[in-house]
Amino acid sequence: MSTEFDKPSLLQRIVPMFLGFDWVLLLLIALLSGLGLLAMYSAGYDHGTRFIDHGRNMLLAAAILFVVAQVPPQKIMFAAVPLYGLGIALLIAVLVFGITKKGAQRWVNVGVVIQPSELLKIAMPLMLAWWFQRREGATRVSDFVVAFGLLALPTALILKQPDLGTALLVLASGLAVIFFAGLSWKLVLPPVLLAAVGIVLLIWNGDALCMDGISWYFLHDYQRTRVCTLLDPMRDPLGKGFHIIQGMIAIGSGGVWGKGFMAGTQTHLEFIPERTTDFIFAAYSEEFGLAGNLFIIVCFLLLVWRGLAIAMGAGTLFGRLMAGAVSTIFFTYAFVNMGMVSGILPVVGVPLPFISYGGTAMVTLGLALGVLMSVARAQRLPVAPPLPF
Repeated sequence: MSTEFDKPSLLQRIVPMFLGFDWVLLLLIALLSGLGLLAMYSAGYDHGTRFIDHGRNMLLAAAILFVVAQVPPQKIMFAAVPLYGLGIALLIAVLVFGITKKGAQRWVNVGVVIQPSELLKIAMPLMLAWWFQRREGATRVSDFVVAFGLLALPTALILKQPDLGTALLVLASGLAVIFFAGLSWKLVLPPVLLAAVGIVLLIWNGDALCMDGISWYFLHDYQRTRVCTLLDPMRDPLGKGFHIIQGMIAIGSGGVWGKGFMAGTQTHLEFIPERTTDFIFAAYSEEFGLAGNLFIIVCFLLLVWRGLAIAMGAGTLFGRLMAGAVSTIFFTYAFVNMGMVSGILPVVGVPLPFISYGGTAMVTLGLALGVLMSVARAQRLPVAPPLPF
Protein backbone atom coordinates (compact mmCIF):
# COMPACT_ATOMS: atom_id res chain seq x y z
CA MET A 1 0.00 0.00 0.00
CA SER A 2 1.50 3.33 -1.04
CA THR A 3 0.74 6.68 0.40
CA GLU A 4 0.81 9.68 -1.86
CA PHE A 5 1.89 12.93 -0.27
CA ASP A 6 0.73 16.24 -1.67
CA LYS A 7 3.66 18.21 -3.00
CA PRO A 8 3.67 21.92 -2.09
CA SER A 9 2.85 24.23 -4.96
CA LEU A 10 5.43 26.61 -6.41
CA LEU A 11 3.80 29.51 -4.57
CA GLN A 12 3.94 27.64 -1.25
CA ARG A 13 7.64 27.08 -1.77
CA ILE A 14 8.40 30.68 -2.77
CA VAL A 15 6.44 32.56 -0.08
CA PRO A 16 8.59 31.38 2.90
CA MET A 17 11.66 32.78 1.15
CA PHE A 18 10.27 36.30 1.65
CA LEU A 19 9.18 35.90 5.27
CA GLY A 20 11.04 37.27 8.28
CA PHE A 21 12.91 40.08 6.55
CA ASP A 22 13.69 43.16 8.64
CA TRP A 23 11.79 45.87 6.77
CA VAL A 24 13.43 48.74 8.67
CA LEU A 25 16.83 47.44 7.55
CA LEU A 26 15.57 47.03 3.98
CA LEU A 27 14.23 50.60 3.99
CA LEU A 28 17.60 51.99 5.11
CA ILE A 29 19.38 49.90 2.45
CA ALA A 30 16.98 51.23 -0.20
CA LEU A 31 17.54 54.85 0.92
CA LEU A 32 21.32 54.55 0.81
CA SER A 33 21.19 52.70 -2.52
CA GLY A 34 19.04 55.49 -3.96
CA LEU A 35 21.53 58.09 -2.77
CA GLY A 36 24.30 56.03 -4.32
CA LEU A 37 22.61 55.90 -7.71
CA LEU A 38 21.87 59.64 -7.54
CA ALA A 39 25.46 60.53 -6.69
CA MET A 40 26.88 58.13 -9.29
CA TYR A 41 24.67 59.48 -12.07
CA SER A 42 26.01 62.98 -11.48
CA ALA A 43 29.64 62.09 -10.82
CA GLY A 44 29.92 59.40 -13.49
CA TYR A 45 27.51 60.34 -16.27
CA ASP A 46 30.47 61.25 -18.54
CA HIS A 47 32.62 58.42 -17.19
CA GLY A 48 31.78 55.71 -19.71
CA THR A 49 29.36 53.10 -18.40
CA ARG A 50 30.15 53.80 -14.74
CA PHE A 51 26.52 54.53 -13.74
CA ILE A 52 25.15 51.43 -15.50
CA ASP A 53 27.89 49.27 -14.00
CA HIS A 54 27.16 50.69 -10.54
CA GLY A 55 23.49 49.75 -10.92
CA ARG A 56 24.46 46.26 -12.08
CA ASN A 57 26.76 45.85 -9.06
CA MET A 58 23.91 46.89 -6.77
CA LEU A 59 21.61 44.28 -8.29
CA LEU A 60 24.33 41.66 -7.82
CA ALA A 61 24.74 42.70 -4.17
CA ALA A 62 20.96 42.52 -3.68
CA ALA A 63 20.90 39.00 -5.14
CA ILE A 64 23.73 37.93 -2.82
CA LEU A 65 21.91 39.48 0.15
CA PHE A 66 18.73 37.57 -0.68
CA VAL A 67 20.51 34.22 -1.14
CA VAL A 68 22.66 34.51 2.01
CA ALA A 69 19.61 35.61 4.03
CA GLN A 70 17.97 32.24 3.24
CA VAL A 71 20.76 30.41 5.07
CA PRO A 72 20.29 30.08 8.86
CA PRO A 73 23.14 31.49 10.99
CA GLN A 74 23.98 27.97 12.20
CA LYS A 75 24.76 26.89 8.63
CA ILE A 76 26.70 30.11 7.93
CA MET A 77 28.85 29.30 10.96
CA PHE A 78 30.00 26.06 9.30
CA ALA A 79 31.61 28.12 6.51
CA ALA A 80 33.79 30.13 8.93
CA VAL A 81 36.86 27.86 9.08
CA PRO A 82 36.96 27.00 5.32
CA LEU A 83 36.57 30.68 4.35
CA TYR A 84 39.27 31.79 6.78
CA GLY A 85 41.63 29.05 5.59
CA LEU A 86 40.97 29.91 1.95
CA GLY A 87 41.58 33.60 2.65
CA ILE A 88 44.92 32.93 4.37
CA ALA A 89 46.02 30.62 1.53
CA LEU A 90 45.16 33.27 -1.07
CA LEU A 91 46.98 36.00 0.90
CA ILE A 92 50.10 33.81 0.96
CA ALA A 93 49.67 33.24 -2.78
CA VAL A 94 49.59 37.01 -3.26
CA LEU A 95 52.97 37.35 -1.52
CA VAL A 96 54.49 34.52 -3.57
CA PHE A 97 53.20 35.21 -7.09
CA GLY A 98 50.73 38.08 -6.81
CA ILE A 99 50.07 40.76 -9.39
CA THR A 100 51.57 44.21 -8.74
CA LYS A 101 49.70 47.39 -9.68
CA LYS A 102 50.79 50.92 -8.78
CA GLY A 103 53.50 49.64 -6.47
CA ALA A 104 51.22 47.34 -4.44
CA GLN A 105 51.04 43.53 -4.71
CA ARG A 106 47.40 42.89 -3.78
CA TRP A 107 45.94 40.71 -6.53
CA VAL A 108 46.27 37.10 -7.67
CA ASN A 109 45.12 35.32 -10.82
CA VAL A 110 43.08 32.17 -10.11
CA GLY A 111 41.44 32.08 -13.53
CA VAL A 112 40.12 35.55 -12.77
CA VAL A 113 42.02 38.34 -11.05
CA ILE A 114 40.81 38.76 -7.45
CA GLN A 115 41.84 40.72 -4.37
CA PRO A 116 41.89 38.15 -1.52
CA SER A 117 42.03 40.77 1.24
CA GLU A 118 38.40 41.66 0.46
CA LEU A 119 37.36 38.11 1.45
CA LEU A 120 38.90 38.57 4.91
CA LYS A 121 36.55 41.48 5.69
CA ILE A 122 33.83 38.83 6.12
CA ALA A 123 35.90 35.71 6.83
CA MET A 124 37.72 37.30 9.79
CA PRO A 125 34.65 38.16 11.91
CA LEU A 126 33.06 34.84 10.88
CA MET A 127 36.10 32.93 12.15
CA LEU A 128 36.26 34.79 15.46
CA ALA A 129 32.50 34.48 16.01
CA TRP A 130 32.78 30.72 15.39
CA TRP A 131 35.71 30.54 17.84
CA PHE A 132 33.85 32.25 20.68
CA GLN A 133 30.61 30.35 19.97
CA ARG A 134 32.46 27.09 20.61
CA ARG A 135 33.64 28.46 23.95
CA GLU A 136 30.40 30.07 25.09
CA GLY A 137 30.05 30.04 28.86
CA ALA A 138 33.64 28.95 29.47
CA THR A 139 35.70 31.74 27.89
CA ARG A 140 39.19 32.07 29.35
CA VAL A 141 42.05 34.54 28.90
CA SER A 142 43.82 32.02 26.65
CA ASP A 143 40.83 32.09 24.28
CA PHE A 144 41.26 35.82 23.78
CA VAL A 145 44.99 35.31 23.18
CA VAL A 146 44.20 32.78 20.43
CA ALA A 147 41.62 35.19 18.98
CA PHE A 148 44.21 37.97 18.77
CA GLY A 149 46.55 35.53 17.04
CA LEU A 150 43.88 34.59 14.49
CA LEU A 151 43.35 38.32 13.84
CA ALA A 152 47.04 39.23 13.69
CA LEU A 153 47.91 36.72 10.93
CA PRO A 154 45.74 38.10 8.08
CA THR A 155 46.29 41.70 9.24
CA ALA A 156 50.07 41.24 8.98
CA LEU A 157 49.78 39.57 5.55
CA ILE A 158 47.62 42.46 4.24
CA LEU A 159 50.01 45.08 5.65
CA LYS A 160 52.83 43.30 3.83
CA GLN A 161 51.19 43.95 0.42
CA PRO A 162 51.05 46.89 1.52
CA ASP A 163 47.37 47.86 1.99
CA LEU A 164 46.86 49.91 5.14
CA GLY A 165 43.19 50.75 4.44
CA THR A 166 42.01 47.14 4.08
CA ALA A 167 44.19 46.05 7.00
CA LEU A 168 42.48 48.62 9.23
CA LEU A 169 39.03 47.40 8.15
CA VAL A 170 39.90 43.74 8.80
CA LEU A 171 41.42 44.73 12.14
CA ALA A 172 38.33 46.75 13.09
CA SER A 173 35.94 43.90 12.24
CA GLY A 174 37.99 41.43 14.26
CA LEU A 175 38.41 43.73 17.25
CA ALA A 176 34.65 44.32 17.26
CA VAL A 177 34.01 40.58 17.64
CA ILE A 178 36.61 40.27 20.40
CA PHE A 179 35.11 43.26 22.25
CA PHE A 180 31.52 42.02 21.94
CA ALA A 181 32.68 38.58 23.12
CA GLY A 182 33.42 40.07 26.53
CA LEU A 183 36.87 41.67 26.46
CA SER A 184 37.27 43.73 29.64
CA TRP A 185 37.25 47.53 29.47
CA LYS A 186 40.42 47.43 31.57
CA LEU A 187 42.21 45.96 28.56
CA VAL A 188 40.53 48.24 26.03
CA LEU A 189 41.13 51.65 27.62
CA PRO A 190 44.98 51.63 27.89
CA PRO A 191 45.58 51.12 24.11
CA VAL A 192 42.91 53.75 23.32
CA LEU A 193 44.53 56.26 25.68
CA LEU A 194 48.01 55.51 24.27
CA ALA A 195 46.70 56.01 20.73
CA ALA A 196 45.12 59.35 21.72
CA VAL A 197 48.39 60.53 23.30
CA GLY A 198 50.30 59.41 20.22
CA ILE A 199 48.00 61.36 17.90
CA VAL A 200 48.37 64.52 20.02
CA LEU A 201 52.17 64.18 20.02
CA LEU A 202 52.17 63.57 16.27
CA ILE A 203 50.15 66.72 15.60
CA TRP A 204 52.28 68.75 18.05
CA ASN A 205 55.60 67.62 16.52
CA GLY A 206 54.36 67.24 12.95
CA ASP A 207 56.73 69.78 11.39
CA ALA A 208 59.82 68.16 12.90
CA LEU A 209 58.74 64.59 12.13
CA CYS A 210 57.89 65.42 8.51
CA MET A 211 61.21 67.06 7.67
CA ASP A 212 63.18 65.59 4.79
CA GLY A 213 65.55 62.86 5.90
CA ILE A 214 63.45 61.80 8.90
CA SER A 215 62.49 58.12 8.63
CA TRP A 216 59.53 56.43 10.33
CA TYR A 217 60.65 52.85 10.83
CA PHE A 218 57.17 51.49 11.53
CA LEU A 219 55.57 52.84 8.32
CA HIS A 220 56.30 52.65 4.60
CA ASP A 221 57.46 55.86 2.93
CA TYR A 222 54.13 56.34 1.13
CA GLN A 223 52.25 55.93 4.42
CA ARG A 224 54.50 58.52 6.10
CA THR A 225 53.84 60.87 3.17
CA ARG A 226 50.07 60.46 3.57
CA VAL A 227 50.20 61.31 7.28
CA CYS A 228 52.43 64.34 6.68
CA THR A 229 50.17 65.47 3.84
CA LEU A 230 47.19 65.22 6.19
CA LEU A 231 48.94 67.44 8.74
CA ASP A 232 49.79 70.05 6.09
CA PRO A 233 48.22 69.52 2.62
CA MET A 234 49.81 72.76 1.38
CA ARG A 235 53.23 71.11 1.72
CA ASP A 236 52.65 69.76 -1.82
CA PRO A 237 49.42 71.37 -3.14
CA LEU A 238 49.81 70.15 -6.71
CA GLY A 239 51.06 66.68 -5.81
CA LYS A 240 50.37 64.63 -2.70
CA GLY A 241 48.08 67.25 -1.16
CA PHE A 242 45.95 67.75 -4.27
CA HIS A 243 43.34 65.12 -3.33
CA ILE A 244 42.69 66.50 0.14
CA ILE A 245 42.68 70.15 -0.94
CA GLN A 246 40.23 69.61 -3.80
CA GLY A 247 37.99 67.47 -1.59
CA MET A 248 37.82 70.18 1.07
CA ILE A 249 37.16 72.87 -1.54
CA ALA A 250 34.27 70.83 -2.98
CA ILE A 251 32.74 70.16 0.45
CA GLY A 252 33.08 73.80 1.51
CA SER A 253 31.73 75.23 -1.75
CA GLY A 254 28.52 73.21 -1.33
CA GLY A 255 27.42 75.45 1.55
CA VAL A 256 24.26 74.56 3.45
CA TRP A 257 21.98 73.45 0.61
CA GLY A 258 24.51 72.59 -2.11
CA LYS A 259 24.87 73.78 -5.69
CA GLY A 260 22.18 71.43 -6.96
CA PHE A 261 22.04 68.10 -8.74
CA MET A 262 24.47 67.93 -11.71
CA ALA A 263 25.67 71.49 -10.91
CA GLY A 264 28.94 70.74 -9.10
CA THR A 265 31.77 72.66 -10.75
CA GLN A 266 34.61 70.92 -8.88
CA THR A 267 33.12 67.60 -9.93
CA HIS A 268 32.31 68.23 -13.57
CA LEU A 269 35.44 70.26 -14.30
CA GLU A 270 37.34 67.21 -13.03
CA PHE A 271 39.17 68.86 -10.15
CA ILE A 272 38.16 66.02 -7.81
CA PRO A 273 40.33 62.93 -8.36
CA GLU A 274 38.60 59.53 -8.17
CA ARG A 275 35.23 61.27 -8.11
CA THR A 276 33.29 58.02 -8.66
CA THR A 277 35.19 55.89 -6.15
CA ASP A 278 36.99 56.95 -2.97
CA PHE A 279 36.22 60.69 -3.29
CA ILE A 280 32.59 60.50 -4.37
CA PHE A 281 31.55 61.95 -0.99
CA ALA A 282 33.20 65.24 -2.03
CA ALA A 283 31.17 65.31 -5.25
CA TYR A 284 27.98 64.50 -3.31
CA SER A 285 28.73 67.21 -0.71
CA GLU A 286 29.26 69.87 -3.37
CA GLU A 287 25.87 69.26 -4.95
CA PHE A 288 23.77 68.56 -1.83
CA GLY A 289 25.59 70.64 0.79
CA LEU A 290 25.47 70.32 4.56
CA ALA A 291 21.81 69.26 4.48
CA GLY A 292 22.59 66.33 2.18
CA ASN A 293 25.59 65.37 4.30
CA LEU A 294 23.54 65.32 7.49
CA PHE A 295 20.91 63.17 5.78
CA ILE A 296 23.41 60.55 4.59
CA ILE A 297 25.17 60.54 7.99
CA VAL A 298 21.84 59.98 9.75
CA CYS A 299 21.07 57.11 7.34
CA PHE A 300 24.38 55.42 8.15
CA LEU A 301 23.89 55.93 11.89
CA LEU A 302 20.40 54.42 11.65
CA LEU A 303 21.85 51.47 9.71
CA VAL A 304 24.42 50.89 12.46
CA TRP A 305 21.71 51.27 15.13
CA ARG A 306 19.49 48.74 13.39
CA GLY A 307 22.38 46.30 13.09
CA LEU A 308 23.14 46.60 16.80
CA ALA A 309 19.45 46.15 17.63
CA ILE A 310 19.43 42.93 15.59
CA ALA A 311 22.59 41.84 17.45
CA MET A 312 20.92 42.40 20.84
CA GLY A 313 17.95 40.25 19.84
CA ALA A 314 19.97 37.38 18.36
CA GLY A 315 19.34 33.98 19.91
CA THR A 316 22.94 32.72 19.73
CA LEU A 317 26.34 34.14 20.60
CA PHE A 318 27.44 33.64 16.98
CA GLY A 319 24.50 35.71 15.73
CA ARG A 320 25.16 38.49 18.24
CA LEU A 321 28.85 38.67 17.39
CA MET A 322 28.34 38.63 13.62
CA ALA A 323 25.57 41.25 13.65
CA GLY A 324 27.67 43.47 15.92
CA ALA A 325 30.73 43.03 13.69
CA VAL A 326 28.79 43.86 10.50
CA SER A 327 27.43 47.02 12.17
CA THR A 328 30.96 48.01 13.15
CA ILE A 329 32.18 47.40 9.60
CA PHE A 330 29.62 49.85 8.19
CA PHE A 331 30.49 52.47 10.81
CA THR A 332 34.22 52.10 10.10
CA TYR A 333 33.74 52.29 6.32
CA ALA A 334 31.64 55.46 6.52
CA PHE A 335 33.75 57.17 9.20
CA VAL A 336 37.09 56.49 7.49
CA ASN A 337 35.88 57.49 4.01
CA MET A 338 34.15 60.71 5.11
CA GLY A 339 37.07 61.59 7.40
CA MET A 340 39.57 60.96 4.60
CA VAL A 341 37.70 63.12 2.08
CA SER A 342 37.14 65.98 4.54
CA GLY A 343 40.79 66.08 5.61
CA ILE A 344 40.65 64.71 9.16
CA LEU A 345 42.11 61.26 8.33
CA PRO A 346 44.92 60.16 5.97
CA VAL A 347 43.99 59.16 2.43
CA VAL A 348 43.46 55.38 2.26
CA GLY A 349 41.61 53.26 -0.28
CA VAL A 350 38.34 52.82 1.63
CA PRO A 351 35.09 53.17 -0.37
CA LEU A 352 31.84 54.66 0.95
CA PRO A 353 29.27 51.83 1.17
CA PHE A 354 26.41 52.03 -1.37
CA ILE A 355 27.84 55.26 -2.82
CA SER A 356 31.31 54.50 -4.20
CA TYR A 357 31.80 52.48 -7.38
CA GLY A 358 33.42 49.08 -6.97
CA GLY A 359 32.59 45.51 -7.94
CA THR A 360 34.43 43.54 -5.24
CA ALA A 361 33.43 46.03 -2.54
CA MET A 362 29.76 45.71 -3.55
CA VAL A 363 29.94 41.90 -3.38
CA THR A 364 31.42 42.17 0.12
CA LEU A 365 28.63 44.58 1.01
CA GLY A 366 25.99 42.10 -0.17
CA LEU A 367 27.59 39.28 1.85
CA ALA A 368 27.72 41.39 5.02
CA LEU A 369 24.10 42.52 4.68
CA GLY A 370 23.04 38.95 3.89
CA VAL A 371 24.60 37.69 7.13
CA LEU A 372 22.91 40.51 9.07
CA MET A 373 19.55 39.72 7.47
CA SER A 374 20.01 36.02 8.19
CA VAL A 375 20.43 36.82 11.89
CA ALA A 376 17.32 39.05 11.74
CA ARG A 377 15.22 36.35 10.04
CA ALA A 378 16.28 33.76 12.62
CA GLN A 379 14.67 35.96 15.30
CA ARG A 380 11.37 36.28 13.42
CA LEU A 381 10.92 32.75 12.12
CA PRO A 382 10.20 30.21 14.91
CA VAL A 383 11.56 27.44 12.70
CA ALA A 384 13.95 28.17 9.86
CA PRO A 385 12.30 27.37 6.50
CA PRO A 386 13.97 24.74 4.35
CA LEU A 387 16.55 26.06 1.93
CA PRO A 388 15.18 26.43 -1.62
CA PHE A 389 18.37 25.04 -3.09
